[in-house]
Amino acid sequence: MKLSKPLIASEIAKRFNAKLIGNAENKITSINEIHKVENGSLTFVDHLKYYQKVLDSEATIILINKKATCPEGKTLLVVKDPFEVYNTLALEARPFIAATKMISDTATIGEGTIIQPNVFIGNHVTIGKNCIIHPNVTIYDYSEIGDNVIINSNTAIGNDAFYYHGNNGAYDKMHTIGKTIIKDDVEIGASCSIASGVSGVTQVGKGSKIDSQVHIGHGTVIGNNCLFAAQVAIAGKTYIGDNVVLYGKVGVSKGLMIGKNAVVLASSNVDKTLEGNKTYFGSPAIDARDKWKEKVYVRMLPKVWNKILFKTSVDEEKKKIDNQLEDELLA
Repeated sequence: MKLSKPLIASEIAKRFNAKLIGNAENKITSINEIHKVENGSLTFVDHLKYYQKVLDSEATIILINKKATCPEGKTLLVVKDPFEVYNTLALEARPFIAATKMISDTATIGEGTIIQPNVFIGNHVTIGKNCIIHPNVTIYDYSEIGDNVIINSNTAIGNDAFYYHGNNGAYDKMHTIGKTIIKDDVEIGASCSIASGVSGVTQVGKGSKIDSQVHIGHGTVIGNNCLFAAQVAIAGKTYIGDNVVLYGKVGVSKGLMIGKNAVVLASSNVDKTLEGNKTYFGSPAIDARDKWKEKVYVRMLPKVWNKILFKTSVDEEKKKIDNQLEDELLA
């Protein structure tokens, strides 16, 4: 998240009684979790496993819980609890503002847009032209909706990211300071949830169509003209290319990429990055043709067992099963 006014590393060190290593005059121009850092970003690290990754990142100012060698040009701020300091600064940059009415005075709504009864529109929301927002939709603060968008009943746009920091068996909430962007010509079904980015953006691309009861996690970026059927669930920080089709009940794990023009068939679970221009099926999802062959082989197992016991011809039995499968597919 970009800051409206830069902070100075030395001032943050003084305020939180941090030991400063490196450049005291570095300016903090954004606050970001590690996945979204850029030059000028402040981020944090408090686990040995991730020290080097964070030190080597684009972040300029790093909150850390032990002394380390500071990369050239950067600033380390050594504090007891880096997460607590990060969260404090994030909350100050984007404080929670309680709503006093159903549609905030700071919201901007374009010409020709229809807002149905019981819609909640939060602070600093922008909605484009000729949209239809159906009853009981909730659009959280800082969300951006394009032109010609349809959002069906009971859907939530820009809700808090599901992002927590482990703390001795408990979980501390990381304050959400990102936002959600819905591009032009998108249609979203009923009872969907599209979470805000933690510090960056969750985005649904132009012309994409989303069925009812779909969840899209924080920081996920969806391309143009995608089609998602009911009960699709996508974890955070996932990138989905243009023209991807996800059939019903597809689950996608966090931090993956699905290439352009990929199709994932119903009830599949995606646990790794998938190439574009292919069709996938299964749990875990693999090339659909390979999965169908696998299913045929599983059906052959009893026949193979009979061959072992009764010396039946495996080739003969395989041919029978293949013929049966062909008949079923043509039926």
